[in-house]
Amino acid sequence: MASFDVIFIGGGPAGYVGAIRCAQLGLSTAVVEREGLGGTCVLWGCIPAKALLESSAIANRLRHAADFGVTVGEVKTDYGVAVKRSRGVSQQNSKGVEFLFKKNKVTYIKGTAKLAGKNSVSVKTADGKEEKHDAKKAVVIATGSRVRGLPQAGLELNKTTIISSDEALILEKVPKSMVIVGAGAVGCEFADVFNAFGSQVTLIDVMPNILPLEDLDASKEVERSFKKRGITILTGAKLSNVKAAKDSVSMTVEASGEKKELTADVVLVAAGRAANVEEVGLKEAGVELTDRGFIKINERMETTAKGIYSVGDVAGPPMLAHKGEREGIVLAELIAGKSTHGMDYNNIPNATYCHPEVASIGLTEQQCKDKKLDYKVGKFPFSANGRARTSGETEGFVKIIRDTKYGEILGAHIVGAHATELIHELVVARTNEFTVEEVDLAIHAHPTLSEAIAEASLDSLGKMIHA
Repeated sequence: MASFDVIFIGGGPAGYVGAIRCAQLGLSTAVVEREGLGGTCVLWGCIPAKALLESSAIANRLRHAADFGVTVGEVKTDYGVAVKRSRGVSQQNSKGVEFLFKKNKVTYIKGTAKLAGKNSVSVKTADGKEEKHDAKKAVVIATGSRVRGLPQAGLELNKTTIISSDEALILEKVPKSMVIVGAGAVGCEFADVFNAFGSQVTLIDVMPNILPLEDLDASKEVERSFKKRGITILTGAKLSNVKAAKDSVSMTVEASGEKKELTADVVLVAAGRAANVEEVGLKEAGVELTDRGFIKINERMETTAKGIYSVGDVAGPPMLAHKGEREGIVLAELIAGKSTHGMDYNNIPNATYCHPEVASIGLTEQQCKDKKLDYKVGKFPFSANGRARTSGETEGFVKIIRDTKYGEILGAHIVGAHATELIHELVVARTNEFTVEEVDLAIHAHPTLSEAIAEASLDSLGKMIHA
């Protein structure tokens, strides 16, 4: 039995970042992880998916190379090669976390952990041994989440014709036709990838718009772009009569008052995730769950069992890697008795890496209306931005919603090239309570895409220059 100050169960973004910060603060720290360090984000989510999206971006860019005076011939794609590269990037990141553990003297225990009484964790190691470890200050549950099918709609995952994003990341070749059920961030990203590699893609969602968590203007802009690329979009849709055969899936889809019979080689279910709360010994330890199946925590991220904490996806939405990372850091500082700014759940950016990219912070315009806020909107199209014109990436816009009286940035929404990078100027602005006037005071280099942010700020004040 080894003794540590803190033991993290789970080595995903929340767990590994929290563990490193604990170690930096002088706490002896261990992480128990059964698969590989980095968790879903590194192994089966953010990192490999973004590597594939980079491949799709290159393919689409090359198809328009002649417009830039560059002749490349016929563009051929090989999904197997793209997958191999993405898996390599994933493994590189995972090994990077292992290196950081060694650098910061965090103990990595490969195995499956379970709560075992007050301040104790039992571990079944990768080689089958049973171990028990003590945590003097805290046990932190960071077991993350997993993909789930939609059995209620007849979409039970079978890993061949009805797959999740996990299987999509290791396909050897693209199917000729694919139906993607769920048009949130994951669904839109995979629609982008498979369309670029030659699949006939149909994107379906029960909600009235794709990317339903985003501002309506952003959703509509991506929908227009996708349709232009030949992606079929069915929203407000209802599925029935799903039948999985050996090499295809058929279903009935009702959307816009019409019923359609669809058949595809593969159905990718990209709707929803479930928290990993099974077989961790939660009930026996007195750790309660919310009605939605997440671990219940307070503002200090402590569960209903004293000395047991939880961070990341398993502790509830938003289920984002960067939210989990920050929770891990804040919790480490709390455990170490340090002062901390705490978690600011109102300033967590959303980022979707399809093309055009979508990124946002704060309230949507509809949310402002629902709250009956007095607001003004500033909007600037990338089609009027010099840098976007030079690169031929003129889709999209910057939209800033400000409080009428004081100029507070209530929400910001960007659609277009590099939106997921550009949003952080507005994340910093909101986090530090800058007004739109203060954003405009910063001189933006010309020509850059970031000028669109300054112009949208000016537009919200009725002073836009370039459109």
